[in-house]
Amino acid sequence: METGKLYLCATPIGNLEDMTYRAVRILKEVDLVAAEDTRQTLKLFSHYEIKTSITSYHKFNIKQKTPFLIEKLREGLNIAVVSDAGLPGISDPGMELVSEAIKNNIHVIPIPGPSAVTTALVASGLNTNEFSFHGFLPSKKSLRKQFLTRHVNSTHTLIFYESPHRLIEALEDIQEIFGERMVCVARELTKKFEEFKRATPAELIEYYNGKVKGEITLIISGAEKQSPGEALDMADLLRKVQDLIKDGLHKKEALKAIARKYNVPKRELYQEYERQNKVLE
Repeated sequence: METGKLYLCATPIGNLEDMTYRAVRILKEVDLVAAEDTRQTLKLFSHYEIKTSITSYHKFNIKQKTPFLIEKLREGLNIAVVSDAGLPGISDPGMELVSEAIKNNIHVIPIPGPSAVTTALVASGLNTNEFSFHGFLPSKKSLRKQFLTRHVNSTHTLIFYESPHRLIEALEDIQEIFGERMVCVARELTKKFEEFKRATPAELIEYYNGKVKGEITLIISGAEKQSPGEALDMADLLRKVQDLIKDGLHKKEALKAIARKYNVPKRELYQEYERQNKVLE
């Protein structure tokens, strides 16, 4: 018996008019739709007069529901997966089902459409040639700072999701680790109150002043690429700090200036500076 097909169907990230003709047709034609939130999907179905049966498929029932959906596909049913918004599998359920479908030789068909990642990126004003998406930033401050520090020297544009109640905390950590790097906060994409705010972390903290609502995508500009031979080790950086101090700049400002110029974590440079000076004492 021929197996069914698994469709990964993109849905609007805000504006219902962003649904494609193909996506509407597929959702009407399949035998079953696996939805992250059936209530949200029913709103979409009501708007487009889609009558297909729906079953829930979310992060809390993935382990139980994936075998069930694979069995239905093996029986010949065509199934579409939808998330609350955007492409399923991108920080939403879908990846596990796709992996199992491929193992079972089931045809997987993506139905492209809206995605907050690329929508935010192309309007951010930052480099779109090289970028990486990292999902949601860690909610715990210590883990978030560790994560950001690992990427501070990345030369490509960084994209994250963030919740509104953690935005200020995230921007404070970005300011500490990335310095005056340009950041874009993309908020409420495709909706009535869509907003792109492009500024330094400090300016964004002042602008939002703790009052933030809506879905948020954060885009951080990449570090400047160094030409061959320009990369410096810690000893070289500390010598440059000392040169600035000799020229009359305060220690704190000298460390900040070198960290920003050579895209190194300010805290790491400061700690090494303090360690070296204790050794010399």
